[in-house]
Amino acid sequence: MGMKEKVLPFLQREIDLQHIPGAVIHISYQKETILQEAIGHRVVFPKKEPMKLETIFDLASLTKVVATLPAILLLMEAGKLHLDDKVSYFFPEFARHDKSHITIKHLLTHSSGLKAHQEYFKESLHTEQIIERIFDEKLVASTGEKVMYSDLGFILLYKIIEKVIEEDFQTFLKRELFEKLHMSETSFQPNYERERFAATEFSEALQDHKHGIVHDDNTESMGGVSGHAGLFSTISDLANFASMIENNGLFQGSRILTERSIAISRENFTPFSSEHRGLGWMLKSPAFSGCGDLFSTFSYGHTGFTGTSIWFDPDIQLHVILLTNRVHFGRKDPILRLRPRLHNLIHAQISRRSFDV
Repeated sequence: MGMKEKVLPFLQREIDLQHIPGAVIHISYQKETILQEAIGHRVVFPKKEPMKLETIFDLASLTKVVATLPAILLLMEAGKLHLDDKVSYFFPEFARHDKSHITIKHLLTHSSGLKAHQEYFKESLHTEQIIERIFDEKLVASTGEKVMYSDLGFILLYKIIEKVIEEDFQTFLKRELFEKLHMSETSFQPNYERERFAATEFSEALQDHKHGIVHDDNTESMGGVSGHAGLFSTISDLANFASMIENNGLFQGSRILTERSIAISRENFTPFSSEHRGLGWMLKSPAFSGCGDLFSTFSYGHTGFTGTSIWFDPDIQLHVILLTNRVHFGRKDPILRLRPRLHNLIHAQISRRSFDV
């Protein structure tokens, strides 16, 4: 039985259980696409509309590794910054409350000690006001001693990038990354017809489900652009990105990032924690891993709150991109069991060699 005959029934069961409305999945093995399919629905409420391969998804925190991380690596390669640069070098106000020692590396590895989240959107704060508030935040853990996943750190990274490049984050990414990777439908603040989007959560303000409006509340308050969330994309665009990462910075013969930059991003910077972190990337670790049990020790990836994920197993040259809009059904958490079980199934199928490439 082939990969398709195993994976699609698995996803259909999750759809039938109303864990997800639908999904688009991409599986690549040894640099060959072995499965790329859409299943289920991009919208369920008020009436069902089919999921399509061209459906555009709110990537949520995949923004951290598809936009913010490569931007930092590009600036590192250009000699514009280094990982041990202090945040307070770029923003002296950030040094308040004993934060002068925090570096770009601490932000990228979620080891700064900044809190995970703050509901700035409830005060309708715009980007500059949110940045000012982050400058004034006190640490909730000792720097470099604990992994505490922090959106605040990636909001700061976005503003550091803009300060260094002296232009808009989106403009820089489009020119230096997305256009080079032929990611023509990847953007912040997307401007497509409603029918292109996987619908996310119901918004009281809109009295409608969100279609192409960022799900993350703080990012919406920031006008749709941030370093922690806000990016929208399709499976084919993300497959191009994943190909570049897997090929150590090369895409269709063009070098986007150096091999060494990619290698550094996959190193474990948090050996002090059971949650292993690279630069941006989650690494397979003794703590819970979304890539399941069978992916190798060297596996790395990331997830997004809306129901998105991307995981690589370099040992066997496997990567899996799963795009769902599970938040269309609200903020329940069946996705947390879905991801590792799906990755186990895929890895086992490949190990059995019971598919046609």
